[in-house]
Amino acid sequence: MTFAELIAPLEAAERYGDPNVEITGLTDDSRRVKPGSVFVAVKGGRVDGHAFVQEAVVAGASALVLQERLPAGPPIPMLRVLDSRRALGLLASRLQQDPSSRLRLIGVTGTNGKTTVTYLCQSVLQAAGRRVGVIGTVAYHIGSERLSAPHTTPGAVELQGLLARMVEAGLDSTVMEVSSHALALDRTAGCEFDVAVYTNLTQDHLDFHADMEDYFKAKLRLFTGLTPAGNKSRPKRAIVNVDDARGHHVCGASRVPVWTYSIQKQSDIQAVDVRLSLAGTSFTAVTPSGRFSVESRLVGEHNVYNMLAAVGVGLHEQVPPNAIREGIRSVVNVPGRFERVEAGQGFTVVVDYAHTEDALDRLLATAQALKTGRIITVFGCGGDRDRGKRPRMGRVAAQRSDLVVLTSDNPRSEDPMAIIAEVEAGLREAMDPARGRYRVVADRRQAIEAAVREAKPGDMVLIAGKGHEDYQILGATRVHFDDREVAREAIRKCS
Repeated sequence: MTFAELIAPLEAAERYGDPNVEITGLTDDSRRVKPGSVFVAVKGGRVDGHAFVQEAVVAGASALVLQERLPAGPPIPMLRVLDSRRALGLLASRLQQDPSSRLRLIGVTGTNGKTTVTYLCQSVLQAAGRRVGVIGTVAYHIGSERLSAPHTTPGAVELQGLLARMVEAGLDSTVMEVSSHALALDRTAGCEFDVAVYTNLTQDHLDFHADMEDYFKAKLRLFTGLTPAGNKSRPKRAIVNVDDARGHHVCGASRVPVWTYSIQKQSDIQAVDVRLSLAGTSFTAVTPSGRFSVESRLVGEHNVYNMLAAVGVGLHEQVPPNAIREGIRSVVNVPGRFERVEAGQGFTVVVDYAHTEDALDRLLATAQALKTGRIITVFGCGGDRDRGKRPRMGRVAAQRSDLVVLTSDNPRSEDPMAIIAEVEAGLREAMDPARGRYRVVADRRQAIEAAVREAKPGDMVLIAGKGHEDYQILGATRVHFDDREVAREAIRKCS
């Protein structure tokens, strides 16, 4: 492909040089430039790619895409655009021959539930004989291949490369978690979605977004970008949780037909006769295709919402109700989402990714509904992230736990004890000394051991915040740490 062919769909603010040069790659990282590459200079929050244009030219770049004017004309072909970040995604898609046009692409966004919804959708579609890829927080799945996931939604170039690999592997569908960062940073530019799912919105990522309204507007972009026109002929749809306070705003902003889902309100897809236990969940789904029963090993009311979203995706994708039921039933566990740790103990140990106020509240509400003894909660908050949620999470833990073991999460560059102090302020404010108590154990391994040592038959130990993560970030160092492994070791040691 020539540079001229690559940039043909883009609106140019300025052109320079002969664009009829062969192109073999694309990057926004000057360190990855090779001969034949197009270097796209993107203005980031901390680094401006325009400062590295000369390095890209020296490394052998064949052409440039810029947003800013340079003081002197570059020595190679150049296109200047109004938004180079968005151009990066569009060019990456075009270089990979527009892979999303050859896949059924389902995007899932919201603060909580994205991972579980993607796993459920994958299983539902597979039950109907579809070959499905997954892009999300836990891992990227390309058929039987499983890749580590450094980002929930990868950068634009990597994302289009993953989609292209899925097409090459013979997959026909992809279910993708779409983060607010990805939407705000146009990582999904060049992707044509068929279905968009909205789960919920609660406080998170306010270290990145200016406020909750800015956070919501980023999420909304998945739905305002879902247009009837495009390269695909089949109808598109939004699937929206209207029990969430902002659900109706999403419905109003959608440019394609919407199916709503709920437990409490009237909706297109509703759960009735909900039954919850520690062994699993059952309910009747009332849908546009009739009523049918749903049974699952997944636990908690929050998972009923996740299953309803998957029901909606399945029905839109023309999956028969029996296959939807089988697909949901087949998901026994989602890594790090109410994942039980069994090592012969007489009490329940659960590891969960809950790292926001709402997610922790839902986790503890589930535990309260199912408990037979005390609730012992181990959690902390990550460093270099939204500080506003720290006392809020402390209050939630205090209100719903019999014992809180406050510890470290991923402190990153912050002082672990300073983070703990901010969480502790909320704990102290909400803790009723007559009903609950708390301890501070900064070392996470020791904190988990302390909780397990404290537990008696019938108690429930909740280890929250890291879920599937198998590492801890201490300063600039990343060390192996898996809550599930540490919990099993602690159980064996204490027994």
